[in-house]
Amino acid sequence: MNSSGAHNDDATLLIVEDDPAFARTLRRSFERRGYVVSSAASAAEADDVARGTDFDYAVVDLKLGNDSGLAVVQSLHALRPDTHIVVLTGYASIATAVEAIKLGAAHYLAKPSNTDDIEAAFSSTQGDSSIPVDGRKSSIKTLEWEYIHRTLVECDFNISEAARRLGLHRRTLARKLEKRRL
Repeated sequence: MNSSGAHNDDATLLIVEDDPAFARTLRRSFERRGYVVSSAASAAEADDVARGTDFDYAVVDLKLGNDSGLAVVQSLHALRPDTHIVVLTGYASIATAVEAIKLGAAHYLAKPSNTDDIEAAFSSTQGDSSIPVDGRKSSIKTLEWEYIHRTLVECDFNISEAARRLGLHRRTLARKLEKRRL
């Protein structure tokens, strides 16, 4: 990075995001910093783009319409193991964070995250052992939220199947997800 904060070696970036406005904003911001940016709006499109191009970095939304960003992370990591992948999500949970890292992501950020946050995640290649391990106890709501997310991950984000496994009506689960969305 140079003193203006711009990335100066034409690093390549793949943005996998199904929200066109957010994808466009991210793209413009990274291009201003000197990145060569490609984008995809679905898992299939991301796979096609990744097969034709090497990327230094990738930003992957966890939920891509009916697709799971976790599958995109797994596919990108298999195709390009050296790509530094950051997962963005409005549905943050411990379960999805753990799975994202196990599948090849380097970082996991909750939305809203800006270009500075994402770029900091790109440049942070080591874990931080100074993070306190004796955090506060989880609330019932947090535990419920994590259980819902673990079930969603197991169902590949199929809301109907997750609702069935959770013993909830599909609309009830959808309402819970909308209330908790960041």
